Amino acid sequence: MVTPPTVDEIAEMRARLGDRIVETPVHRWRSADLAQAVGPETDVLLKLELFQHTGTFKPRGALSVMLNLPDEQAARGVTAVSAGNHAIAVAYAARLLGTSAKVVMPKTASPFRVERCKQYGAEVVLADTIAAAFDTVRRIEETEGLTLVHPFEGPFTVLGTATLGWELCRQAGDALDAVIIPIGGGGLSAGVSSALKAVWPECRVFGVEPEGAPTLSKSFAAGEPMAIDRVDTIADSLGAPYAMPLTFGILRRNLERIVLVDDDALRRAMHLLFRDMKLAVEPAGAAATAALMGPLRDELRGKRVGLIVCGANIDTATYARHIGAAEQALSGG
Repeated sequence: MVTPPTVDEIAEMRARLGDRIVETPVHRWRSADLAQAVGPETDVLLKLELFQHTGTFKPRGALSVMLNLPDEQAARGVTAVSAGNHAIAVAYAARLLGTSAKVVMPKTASPFRVERCKQYGAEVVLADTIAAAFDTVRRIEETEGLTLVHPFEGPFTVLGTATLGWELCRQAGDALDAVIIPIGGGGLSAGVSSALKAVWPECRVFGVEPEGAPTLSKSFAAGEPMAIDRVDTIADSLGAPYAMPLTFGILRRNLERIVLVDDDALRRAMHLLFRDMKLAVEPAGAAATAALMGPLRDELRGKRVGLIVCGANIDTATYARHIGAAEQALSGG
């Protein structure tokens, strides 16, 4: 039986996180460029989680898990696997809570993100692929006695990310008609959707995945958690190789459906967020905007829509390359 967190449990966790977490702002986005992109009748609110500690939403779940470890486990240290953002968050949380972290990342991970982990004091182990990284972290967990802080699965992970949705409900005022949430493994969307459905039962909640990593889309179609053969998207933060039961079950209950966006759509959304809002986001951080500009544009026209801007951990050279490609495409080059 899948049991999402209650409003009282979410509020209690948010109080426990305290100032270890930023209450990130909500901004109403209004402009001529946005009106052209999504329709002039659509009212858009951005939950700006890119302003969170470490640059993404990930510390909410990592801290929620680690604050609930027995003292002996916490003292031994933790391990994690990630293309970057979760590893950075676990390193941040470990330093904050006075323990150690050993994180496993694929060799393709951004050197910028690897360095951020080291700056927070984590030991970094590089694996050939993301799948190999998951195998490596399991060995570390078994042989070294470190506790795995999973990147998306587990009740405390979901409880931590639910604090983001709870904040949005408080900050938005009147209920939103719809909210669009980026999906990797489903930890963010499971938590946020649980808070939204608890506070605003009629709110329509949509997930968005990159076409090159349709893990939850494939799982929804199969009716059970599934794996994908490979990840091929610029939104590496959304590149989970498999789904898992808890998050899958919550999402099956809470999401209206999941839509897919390709890399070009992600780049166009990154470009619009920079040009219009001066927000330099990573591809995953633009996914909800891309969904509203594309597959959900007509369906949500005239609605009051919340978009989760989930992160901005990207190096300047990669960011410039994506923006340049978007500008070239927009100019017809």
